[in-house]
Amino acid sequence: MDFNVKKLASGAGVFFTRAVQFTEEKLGQAEKTELDPHLENLITRADCTKNWTEKILRQTEVLLQPNPSARIEEFIYDKLDKKLPSRTTNPELLGQYMLEAANEFGPGTPYGSTLITVGEYQKRLGGAERELLQTSAATFLTPLRNFLEGDWRTISKERRLLENRRLDLDICKARLKKAKQAEAKAAAAPDFQETRPRNYVLSASASALLSEEVDKAEHELRVAQTEFDRQAEVTRLLLEGIGSTHLNHLRCLQDFAEAQATYYAQCHHYMQDLQRELNKCANSVSTPHPTAAVCPDPDHLSSAFLSGPSSPVATVSSSSSQKPSKLDMEQTHFPVTGSRKAKVLYDYDAHDASELSLLADELITVYTVPGMDPDWLIGERGNQKGKVPVTYLELLS
Repeated sequence: MDFNVKKLASGAGVFFTRAVQFTEEKLGQAEKTELDPHLENLITRADCTKNWTEKILRQTEVLLQPNPSARIEEFIYDKLDKKLPSRTTNPELLGQYMLEAANEFGPGTPYGSTLITVGEYQKRLGGAERELLQTSAATFLTPLRNFLEGDWRTISKERRLLENRRLDLDICKARLKKAKQAEAKAAAAPDFQETRPRNYVLSASASALLSEEVDKAEHELRVAQTEFDRQAEVTRLLLEGIGSTHLNHLRCLQDFAEAQATYYAQCHHYMQDLQRELNKCANSVSTPHPTAAVCPDPDHLSSAFLSGPSSPVATVSSSSSQKPSKLDMEQTHFPVTGSRKAKVLYDYDAHDASELSLLADELITVYTVPGMDPDWLIGERGNQKGKVPVTYLELLS
């Protein structure tokens, strides 16, 4: 118990001494040891990294989850180290409402069938959004949080320790300075012109005591300088690791951008498919056949290759078979315009016989034909030929 009280009193004394030194430095009444310029630059760079990482993290969380209540829930589950329950995305919820409304209005009606088509695609958009959220959280948000909650806390702790070592060093410098001033004053010749009598004779024991005080202050200064230098080196090594942090965040940023590109490409592709489905619905409603008023199943995309009244293959007799005929890409010839090479950016699975499946990073030959949808091109790979979406390609010169 006595040991703890003494330790507590000693710690309080050290804290008070440091507080006095810090206050005097702020008031300009005490000297302050300046850090190495290189170390100062590293500290400034680290502070900048921390501040901008916090801002980027918060804004990315707002971008991916605009609902503040949902963000608070995610934060609580994360702090409790519990798995967050699966949450339905807004497009998925909208799609579910559309499907339920279609059942109420009648799936066989034009409005009901269109609600089913749009609802299915909304659920697909919601699935793509869910995948984006999961990928972004794993590849981008988590590394940023780990830096702020792990590496930065360690750096902050060592920086506080360095500041304490600097204060201790300056305290020792001030103590040595006062001890030397007292010794010099005691060794000076006494002034006998003083009006009041004083004892100007310094005993040998008092002189030895002052000399011993100076030696003690010099020893404490050497110890404080050694501890300060050691702590400055530790802090410097940690701060130089910020460069590795930047490289890690760079890779995470690239992964995040790639996840966004994949998400928007999927959304663009889904909306193109939805447009074609809705156009077919509109055309089927305008035909005299009573069975043509129902939109086709969105899971089976139309195999019609060209759209619009200007296409030579789009004018099909209404008396033909009700099942859509598949376009044989190998046997149909169109005038070729603008043949060039293209690199595939993402994998793509063909939805019907008129399209060509793609593999990421492969090279294919692409071209267009008169009257073709500008969002599509004709792709060739060896003897295979079919439509390919432009958003999945990087055209090469």
